[in-house]
Amino acid sequence: MFNFSGTRPTNLGVKDGKLTACPGTPNCVNSQSSNNQFKIDPLPAVAISTLRKVIESMERTTIIEATDNYLYAEFKTPLMGYVDDVEFYLDPNENVLHVRSASRLGKSDLGLNRKRVEQIRAKLK
Repeated sequence: MFNFSGTRPTNLGVKDGKLTACPGTPNCVNSQSSNNQFKIDPLPAVAISTLRKVIESMERTTIIEATDNYLYAEFKTPLMGYVDDVEFYLDPNENVLHVRSASRLGKSDLGLNRKRVEQIRAKLK
């Protein structure tokens, strides 16, 4: 119906084993954050191919990039077309799947990014 997709960020990806920090607005979660407002537990370590199947089974998703240890997907909300950027990094040192999920636009997401990560966690079990 509407399309509030915003512009795809250019600062995403893994740099020195870290995903990009949350921007300071309450519409982001990051398993590598030390700030409790943004902190979420990492996901269990699974192959990116397994994660990809889970992501592709979810509605309104587009895989933008996938490598052996990284996956970046866009999730679009149903009514307004807001886009959230969701990244996963399979950390070989910690043996976990780090995750960052952030809304491109606005300040509040009504907890949607956190809920989405928990849905993915449940699907991986």
